[in-house]
Amino acid sequence: MILNAIGLNYALEAAVADLVDNSIDAGASNVLVRFIRRGPRLVSLCIVDDGRGMNEDQLRAAMALGKRRDYGPNDLGHFGLGLKAASLGQARSLTVISRAADSRPCGMRWSKDNVGQDFMCDVVDQDYAEMLLSRPWLQVELGRGTVVRLDGVMDFPGALDAEIANSYLEHVVPRLRNHLGLVFHRLIAKKAVSITIDQEEAEIGATGLLQQVTPIDPFAYQTSGRPDYPRTLPVRLDSGTVELRCHMWPPRSQLAAFKIPYSDSSHQGQGFYFYRHDRLLQAGGWNGVVHPERSLQLARVAVDVDERLEGHLTMNPEKTRIQASAAFIQAVESAGSETFDLRTFCEDSIRRFKEARRRAGTRRRVVPPGRGFAPEVRRSIGEELKFVEGSEPIHIRWYDFEDDTFLEVDLEERTIWLNRQYRSAVTGDRGTSLNDAPLLKAALYLLLNDLFSGEFLGAREKDDVKLWGAVLAAAARVEAQ
Repeated sequence: MILNAIGLNYALEAAVADLVDNSIDAGASNVLVRFIRRGPRLVSLCIVDDGRGMNEDQLRAAMALGKRRDYGPNDLGHFGLGLKAASLGQARSLTVISRAADSRPCGMRWSKDNVGQDFMCDVVDQDYAEMLLSRPWLQVELGRGTVVRLDGVMDFPGALDAEIANSYLEHVVPRLRNHLGLVFHRLIAKKAVSITIDQEEAEIGATGLLQQVTPIDPFAYQTSGRPDYPRTLPVRLDSGTVELRCHMWPPRSQLAAFKIPYSDSSHQGQGFYFYRHDRLLQAGGWNGVVHPERSLQLARVAVDVDERLEGHLTMNPEKTRIQASAAFIQAVESAGSETFDLRTFCEDSIRRFKEARRRAGTRRRVVPPGRGFAPEVRRSIGEELKFVEGSEPIHIRWYDFEDDTFLEVDLEERTIWLNRQYRSAVTGDRGTSLNDAPLLKAALYLLLNDLFSGEFLGAREKDDVKLWGAVLAAAARVEAQ
């Protein structure tokens, strides 16, 4: 059946991004992505906006299978299948409720389970449409606007266990937030749209913490990897000249913008970043122009797509990957001058990457971090330092001391013990977890690492630990005041 084939290539975050495109095209200032649960199970996903909304004729056209609408020059939508593909690729049922200015509420629904041979869409009762539009959506006021509701989302866990649903949300919400923050970073940064994510418990009408989607700009380094970058590379096509903006990141950056979330590991964030009307279409990858390799991971190229490029680039319906024409590839290869071209850019990037690697190789080896350190901290340490081969890792844990000592070094257990009475002073109101207090723990790891290279602590080492602990305890007491 055709409905079962629509949108099969969509990942959840790409599908939501495509629905957000529709909201932005409708002039929305605010978009809310809401996960709805009933008891222990997730049951629905809603994308709500305060855009222009649709009347009955516009909604009927939007829900028609195979019908393309006319797009304006600045619209992010591009294929006419986004609403259906993005939704029905993820869910058993798609309901769209909308209201335009000076128009009554209207609603339609596609259901994979109930569709007939005539492929007619169900019409939603007007009272239900009014109720859905009038219910509280926090900061999204729906005098006019649209609610897209997905039921039977196939990515949702099916188990009747609240902990499984909690675990799913803990994983998928940050992934979705990062994806939307990357794709729409330009639009969010210039306040063209605000995107938020939350959860609702349907049985009691309570909503959870509202999470703001913040921009993740893949070119937001603080200092360029080389002072002569970024540089512009003009590419001459039959349709006109296009500028490629070549950027070089500083090596071993720990910024989230460098560690592009969920990008293809084969290119590690390097390559082309194609934008259309400030919407990111592709995050990294060389599109056949350059072969990706680890030593090129500092190299990124920003490309704004307009009418000069549209004949040379083909975008997949999910808006995640672009196919470049042979003419575009050849034009990029031949672009530039004697002093700068794409080959020079790649060679400069590789040289900068290798210089940083050689510098890191002269640093002393350390004992690796273990339990109690946040994954991001462990990863950063591993990128900056090499570990002593065969050494057991250092763990760091909170423990109930019998006195007011701040810390103890336990070589036998390979553990730095921290006095639990100071925990709230260190973590404040951020709560507690195994990997809490990352700043303090990272500092103690660097300070105490050498002590774990030996088999016992001498008098001097013990006195150092006592000194450091006394100062930290005094600081913790001041922090708690």
